[in-house]
Amino acid sequence: MTVSDSTTPYALVVDDDGFIRMDAMDILEQAGFRTLEASDGDKAMLLLAERQALIVLLFTDVQMPGSRNGFAVARETAERWPHIAIVVASGQAQPGPGDMPEGARFINKPFTADMVHDHLKEILPEGRKPSPLRD
Repeated sequence: MTVSDSTTPYALVVDDDGFIRMDAMDILEQAGFRTLEASDGDKAMLLLAERQALIVLLFTDVQMPGSRNGFAVARETAERWPHIAIVVASGQAQPGPGDMPEGARFINKPFTADMVHDHLKEILPEGRKPSPLRD
C-alpha cells in the first residue's frame, strides 16, 4: 500500500440495484474516494460498524430490501458516526419531515457526476475532501 492509498478516504455506496451502485462507485472513485458497497441497509450498517473509522461518506439509495431504508440508514449513521457525511439519492421517494438527518443532502436520480461532485464539495470539510474535490 502506498502512502497515498493509506490516506485516501472511503465512501460507502448503498443501493440494491447493482448497475446504479456501480455507477455511483465510479463517480465517487473519480472524485478520489476508495469505495465500499452494500446492497441493502442492514449490510451497510454492518460495514459502517466495522469500518466507520475509515469511511467519510455514506451515499445511499432510499428504497431497498431489508429492515432499514436509506432514510433510516442515514439517520442511524448521523447519530452513531457524526463524522460521516451523508448523501441520500432516490428517483421515487422525496424526503419528508424528519426523514433526513441535519447536514445530509438529498439528490434526485438519475444523477450525474457533476451533480454529485458539486454536493460533495459543499458538504465535506476541507480535511476530508479527496484531492480531486479540492478547489
